[in-house]
Amino acid sequence: MQKIITIRLLHLSTPFSWRGGEQQLAYLVEELEKKEGIEQFVMCPKGSAMEAYCQKKGIVYKAIRKISPFNPIFAYQIKHFCQQKNINLLHLHDAHAHTLAVLSASLFGNKTPMILSRKVDFPIRDNWFSQFKYNHPSIRRIVCVSKAIEKIVGAAIQQSSICTTIYDGIDLTRFESKRGGDTSILRKEYAISEQELLIGNVAALADHKDYFTFVNTAEILLQKGVKAKFLLIGGDGGQKEAIKQYIQQKKISKHCILTGFRKDIAEVLPELDLFLMTSKTEGLGSSLLDAYICGVPVVATAAGGIPEIAKHGETALLAPVQDASTLANHVCNLLNNKDLQKKITKNAQTFVQQFSKEKMATQMLAIYKDSL
Repeated sequence: MQKIITIRLLHLSTPFSWRGGEQQLAYLVEELEKKEGIEQFVMCPKGSAMEAYCQKKGIVYKAIRKISPFNPIFAYQIKHFCQQKNINLLHLHDAHAHTLAVLSASLFGNKTPMILSRKVDFPIRDNWFSQFKYNHPSIRRIVCVSKAIEKIVGAAIQQSSICTTIYDGIDLTRFESKRGGDTSILRKEYAISEQELLIGNVAALADHKDYFTFVNTAEILLQKGVKAKFLLIGGDGGQKEAIKQYIQQKKISKHCILTGFRKDIAEVLPELDLFLMTSKTEGLGSSLLDAYICGVPVVATAAGGIPEIAKHGETALLAPVQDASTLANHVCNLLNNKDLQKKITKNAQTFVQQFSKEKMATQMLAIYKDSL
């Protein structure tokens, strides 16, 4: 019996790298594959990590050479692909995808309805083109990754009722297969002694992740006598050289390790003694959820949507943005108070169960159906 397809969905993703947004798209695609009545495709740049993912997973995709977010050839290819595959819904997963889809509609008459994902808590610009993009009539829903973002977007567009929040989902079983394996990968690789704690963050070295505050916090902790290595786990998001120079300026180079992008996060994250996130803006901070699963205690800034998944004193300890002193005090509090550490890690492992990728995909599918 032939399957009845009611949704023919094109995911549009434009980054070349693989970060949180791309992982969320991968989770979404994998979970939607299990659903009835939907056929999905991916359009992405040639040579991107998303193209490699689609090839590996056997996902039908179209790779286009990306010159700029205003590339008319890319915009035309969106229209052409929608016609060719009878696409009846476009999901735009990033800002450049949003721009290209609007150009496809405006320049080439693509009338395919759009769903826009908004994952950053940056204010929407008050210029003509930004207002045009966000109020485009083809956008049926704007799906925000946190209530904080929904509030920002809703206040900046004409029809706030199209905004909704769906939290990121994660693979709750991702770390189960690693249990019983090598739990000292980082210590062996970087020759770290058992007497030193491992304090780290998993995020690209990007401006909004504010690794400068991370370094400031490390400096204070070292001055307080904390014996630790501070691991900056993530690829270059444009700040790598500036951060390296800042670490050298602080004269703490022997205590800080820039690991670069790693594919073995599921193996090394459980090694950390403490997860320290110092973002100055953050859509949600879903890497905190991975730390919760691993039972790694969390100290973070109260940026953007972080307080929606990190409850101060219950699942984590929170500090104001760029407040290295309070962050350091929270770290010391957790390291020295085993009862508090046990309490928040236990609470976090229970709390994180509601953030499954299955739940995220089910909620997104409901948005798709409601938008046709």
